[in-house]
Amino acid sequence: MNRIEASAHCDGPCGVYDPASARVAGEAVQSMTKKMLTLATNHSGDCGTAAYINTMSRYAAIKEEEAQKCKKELLVLWTDYFKPIHLEAYPDLHETFWQAAKLCSACKVEVSAEHAQELMDAIEKIHNLFWATKGREVPWIRAS
Repeated sequence: MNRIEASAHCDGPCGVYDPASARVAGEAVQSMTKKMLTLATNHSGDCGTAAYINTMSRYAAIKEEEAQKCKKELLVLWTDYFKPIHLEAYPDLHETFWQAAKLCSACKVEVSAEHAQELMDAIEKIHNLFWATKGREVPWIRAS
């Protein structure tokens, strides 16, 4: 029986990594956070209605789901794409990703416009780091 051996330097074929998916998820987190804060402000007296509870619940579910997606996308980039050579060039790489992952967690459990913006700022920094490792300048463009 012939044995075929294969090896790769990452979990997936080269070229499949892109921080854009984390950006899209982060934007959804920020959008839902803003919607939740606006809804709470505009319904100060009738927060017990079924319509309010239903809408707020949907916003919260989406926010938490997207924060988890964002965290997953960031962790894949951190653990699968970035290598020791990148850490030599960008010594704050681990701290940057760790803080971004912590912000994803904070955004899941809080309704904080400040933390949602900090998450977007962290994703932008990661976007710039990622494309710098590829020697490309890819503009930071938000969908929203």
